[in-house]
Amino acid sequence: MPRSASNPPSSTLPNPLADELDPVFRAALARATASLSPMAGVLSAGDWAMHLAASPGKCLDLLRLAQQKSDALLRYAAEEAIAQLQPPAATPEEKSRPDESEKAPKSAAAVPMALPQRHPSAKPPTQDRRFAAPEWQQWPFNVLQQSFSLTEEWWEAATRSVWGVDKHHEDIVAFAARQILDVFSPGNQLLTNPVALQRTAKEGGMNLVRGAFHALDDWRRALTGAPPAGTENFAVGQNLAITPGKVVLRNRLIELIQYAPTTETVHPEPILITPAWIMKYYILDLSPHNSLVKYLVDHGFTVFCISWKNPTAEDRDLSMDDYLDLGFRAALAAVNAIVPERKVHAVGYCLGGTLLAIATAAMARDGDERLASMTLFAAQTDFTEPGELALFIDESQLSLLEAQMAMRGYLRAEQMAGAFQMLRSYDLLWSRMVNDYLLGERTPMNDLMAWNADGTRMPATMHAQYLRRLFLDDDLSEGRYHVDGKPVSLGRITLPTFMVGTETDHVAPWRSVHKLHYLSPAEITFVLTNGGHNAGIVNPPGNPRRHHRILTRPAGGNYVDPDDWLALAELRPDSWWPSWLAWLEAHSGAPVAPPAMGSQAYPPLADAPGTYVLQK
Repeated sequence: MPRSASNPPSSTLPNPLADELDPVFRAALARATASLSPMAGVLSAGDWAMHLAASPGKCLDLLRLAQQKSDALLRYAAEEAIAQLQPPAATPEEKSRPDESEKAPKSAAAVPMALPQRHPSAKPPTQDRRFAAPEWQQWPFNVLQQSFSLTEEWWEAATRSVWGVDKHHEDIVAFAARQILDVFSPGNQLLTNPVALQRTAKEGGMNLVRGAFHALDDWRRALTGAPPAGTENFAVGQNLAITPGKVVLRNRLIELIQYAPTTETVHPEPILITPAWIMKYYILDLSPHNSLVKYLVDHGFTVFCISWKNPTAEDRDLSMDDYLDLGFRAALAAVNAIVPERKVHAVGYCLGGTLLAIATAAMARDGDERLASMTLFAAQTDFTEPGELALFIDESQLSLLEAQMAMRGYLRAEQMAGAFQMLRSYDLLWSRMVNDYLLGERTPMNDLMAWNADGTRMPATMHAQYLRRLFLDDDLSEGRYHVDGKPVSLGRITLPTFMVGTETDHVAPWRSVHKLHYLSPAEITFVLTNGGHNAGIVNPPGNPRRHHRILTRPAGGNYVDPDDWLALAELRPDSWWPSWLAWLEAHSGAPVAPPAMGSQAYPPLADAPGTYVLQK
């Protein structure tokens, strides 16, 4: 049995103190280090430093690279300084105006000394969006941002490709170097940020006064556990998650919502959505203009969606099996009762998609044919390359998390949010601090940001199993994952499958999501859309900045790797939602009258969005 929060490694000695003392100490250490393992950091740094010391060629290369970049920076700084001495170019009006001085003879002393001709910069101004404002191209701030960019490039070279360093350790060291450098970015400091300095001069420092009040307000909210500023303008059931429906099932873990039809006829196959339990379900039912649930209902589909309970310490023993049995399986049974004799389009998002893949593989193993198709949004089934989230998942990190969860009974939402914040530190931390505290402008709150602030907890047993069995050991793709005491194989899945990956996903990188192509022989229609893990999915039609690529691999077709897939896929403008809608319609029957809301066995219990989604 894999180790988890409930069964840490034991000593062979009788009545070992390790089983009692070590978890308590590890839990305290986790609280002191924000659940980041100092041992993992020391091991990674030591691995890198010792192997670098044993690589004289790499060290000499880095010295040479440092010299090259120093020379480039000095040359660039000199050119920019000389440019400051050159008179500004004459305007067309000035050029057309007669110059009286040309009529008088000029002495040699009166002829100005020609300045050296300015050569192209040693390095073109960086395209880094942190320095995209035109003020960053003015001297001396252009030199500052060039210095920072060159330093980043040197550290990237220093932390990569050191012979003998463990890949996981290398990733940790490179990530830590980027995080430390970000602290000293000139854009994050008042005296080296030209945009903030100009704003301060223009407003006489009032932007800093407002920023100080914003900082105090954020500090107060953090201490009291209050949500971020602006979330008070968004409320579930009032302007979020307002698509009409009924709760038709409630058990210890889920509420199942059936949405009311808005069309005279519907496709006979209902849709069952399994969202991830690391998020509130209403990311798929935000505001009316960007609700995927409403979009499906308005286009003639009967939609059911699982709303997960926000677990407490009493739910510490809920396991992955419970999420399968009380979650997807219970919901599917209810859908089958309400819409009898109809196959179901099953949809899973993120971790909910992974659970759906597990359930579908188990159903295929057991000859259960109740599903019509499977759709996965940003969901991984192979975890050998899970992206930057793997930085926080190794034995050392898990020992702290498991000890902390064993003491508390769950993983706090803030811990998950902290990990994601570090992965996207510029977007989620530094850019907001600059905007809120230096410029004195509150970052506008939108519905997606309000949803993101509405976090959920993870029960200890489930989360430990998920991290070990899926992320760390990759049991699912390797055929070791058991359901009902027997292993499941993704190779048994033959249902028509639609998959969505997003270009800038830090949680489920699209190349990792794509791996189902070699694990399952099913017909797979794969879509790659611009955007991230959340914004790429909440992607309503009508946005001119959106696009997606799409390609279908036929059932039993040859494997196409991600690079070849990119070259072959059709590029389409706008949202991927219409493409999925057309795919669903092609795999559905002729429209029929809508089913009743609930049934005798599953009567309506409450109006949507229900009660579980409101739990804090």
